[in-house]
Amino acid sequence: MSDQPSDGGQNGPLSSGNGDDSKKGTRVFKKSSPNGKITTYIGRRDFLDHLDHVDPIDGVVLIEPEYLNGRKVYAHILAAFRYGREDLDVLGLTFRKDLYVSHQQVYPSPDDDNNKRELTRLQERLIKKLGPNAHPFYFHLPTNTPASVTLQPAPGDTGKPCGVDYELKTYVAESIDEKSHKRNSVRLAIRKLTYAPNHPRKPQPSAEASKDFLMSTNPLHLEANLDKELYYHGEPISVNITVANNSNKTVKKVKITVVQFDDICLFNRNSCKCSVAFLESEDGFPVGASSTLSKVYTVTPLLDNNKDKRGLALDGKLKHEDTNLASSTILPEDTPKENLGIVVQYKVKVKLIVAFGGDLSVELPFTLTHPLPEEDQRRLEKAEEEDQQLKAENDDESPLDTKLIDFESRGDAVQFEDDDFIF
Repeated sequence: MSDQPSDGGQNGPLSSGNGDDSKKGTRVFKKSSPNGKITTYIGRRDFLDHLDHVDPIDGVVLIEPEYLNGRKVYAHILAAFRYGREDLDVLGLTFRKDLYVSHQQVYPSPDDDNNKRELTRLQERLIKKLGPNAHPFYFHLPTNTPASVTLQPAPGDTGKPCGVDYELKTYVAESIDEKSHKRNSVRLAIRKLTYAPNHPRKPQPSAEASKDFLMSTNPLHLEANLDKELYYHGEPISVNITVANNSNKTVKKVKITVVQFDDICLFNRNSCKCSVAFLESEDGFPVGASSTLSKVYTVTPLLDNNKDKRGLALDGKLKHEDTNLASSTILPEDTPKENLGIVVQYKVKVKLIVAFGGDLSVELPFTLTHPLPEEDQRRLEKAEEEDQQLKAENDDESPLDTKLIDFESRGDAVQFEDDDFIF
């Protein structure tokens, strides 16, 4: 593949161009400015929030020094909450609230020692591949920054949807405060996503409630629980309910609803809710006086069944890519909700429909999120194995084994070469 910048506006990732698509390599996203004078390279567009830290945003910018003519190159990260359509932005008034902003001078590199850091492995390999005109940038998001969330637009809506989104921008300017021009700037949409936390799981959600009725000496009792507290997107939820009807009423049926609750944290806090899964069952009913029922029901919240619901919170969506229901917001301690834009939570509501006596219901909160990616899971398991091995070695008083490393002598060992990138 050529080392020259791509044509203006070209997006990555692209095939390697040698016709061998099966060749393994590091996947790299790239995009060039409309005039082709600067090109941004990043290793991924999804960055994970691990609760105690966030994956760093690292990459390089390939520039043409002759074009700068004394100007500088800057990188810029912006997290913003858009709460109105773009076509309503008039007279300099935008329906947008900036939640997090960070700037960095990429070229020439600042002399301040505080801004200097070691290159990441990706940056080292990209600079070796692209040459001396490639310059690194590095951002580290705080843990209290919001996750990427998109509010589902109505079928006829056009333009950028409302929600919290992230943008990485690299541009040429005289100073960091100067307004950037489209012709010599690169904008890349990125996402900050939350994955399953690596800590002990919470106990199974459970709830119970009773209701007394006129002319009945004993109450109607409902107990419900889930099989676990944390679910992955697309995973069915098992709801176990137990009904003890000691009253003189008759329970006709049960309704089970999975509800998404969204706290919109702007200038004033607003809340909305939306049903994402529903089940109504008369199986095992009616439950008459002095009768009991114990049964397990299954519901599965899916975006495919809710694509017509305007305002439903979804995980941040990149162009031409599908997404899913928004993951639950996992709040670190002492985090103000105003910094998060949209706070998403889920509950299962179990309601008993009682003949001529009103209803009885309970709510069970749970967490909906993504599983840890396989690569991160393997890295985590390897780290745990190394910790256990180190602990065992410290506890073992046997002589030290001097042959701790076996070097691979075969020619098919893993190598990091100059050309092992797929753009």
